[in-house]
Amino acid sequence: MTQTWLITGAGRGMGVEFTRAALAAGHNVVATGRNPDTVRSAVGEHENLLVTALDVTDPHSIQDAVAAVVDRFGAIDVLLNNAANFVAGFFEELTTEQVRAQIETNLVGPMTVTRAVLPVMRRQSGLVVSISSGAGLIGSPHGSAYAASKFAVEGWMESLAGEVEPFGIRTMIVSPASSARSC
Repeated sequence: MTQTWLITGAGRGMGVEFTRAALAAGHNVVATGRNPDTVRSAVGEHENLLVTALDVTDPHSIQDAVAAVVDRFGAIDVLLNNAANFVAGFFEELTTEQVRAQIETNLVGPMTVTRAVLPVMRRQSGLVVSISSGAGLIGSPHGSAYAASKFAVEGWMESLAGEVEPFGIRTMIVSPASSARSC
């Protein structure tokens, strides 16, 4: 059965690999990133692929991307919240702006994307996957802002699970270097 995937942060790293794997499995994929040209260069061309701009810190960009998915494929079966960044340094040397930007991208961004996708999923069910990190389970020196954002992703997703389950929507947290688990 062909599903439609919306993948954030598809221009590099795991986002590229997730996109390629979903396409290879025969699924439709909307691969997104702040720069669609970067995404296109990274993932190539495919008949079941739509590349579109999506900045997880920009609610208008998110709404436009969700509308593009529905216009092209009619549904969103899997949302993969993959976009993130990493700010390292001694906590006392990180600026408030750096910490806010870390949390805005790694937590508020996926929350905003998910909020935009849930009404679409409620019509047919779905799966919301959020990429966390081992840092979302165990903090480490120089990674306080990143760990704070990923610990928060863990709590948000665990809480979201009970809210969306009655609508046939499942949730999953994937923590590379640890494990994937359903909430």
